[in-house]
Amino acid sequence: MGSGPLLPGGTLVSQGITDLSRGAVTVEALLVSIGAPRFRALNWEIPVTLPDAEARLYALLYASDGDAAHGRYNALVRRLVSFQRAAACAR
Repeated sequence: MGSGPLLPGGTLVSQGITDLSRGAVTVEALLVSIGAPRFRALNWEIPVTLPDAEARLYALLYASDGDAAHGRYNALVRRLVSFQRAAACAR
């Protein structure tokens, strides 16, 4: 994973990879599942991902945040994309 945890959002991604490795369904694991194709294109080893990650992430956020889920979902995805761009540049 290289310098991943040092980049903005790195802790979130690192936790997601850990959670996927142990089979946990968490916000972080679902987020990494969404980003897995890009991570693999960057030659990162990503554990088996969770299916239907986008819908499951939104449902999990809605269960805890209600109407605020949409904004939180978008913020998390933006953070993921930003992290992946930074990781690509750091290569």
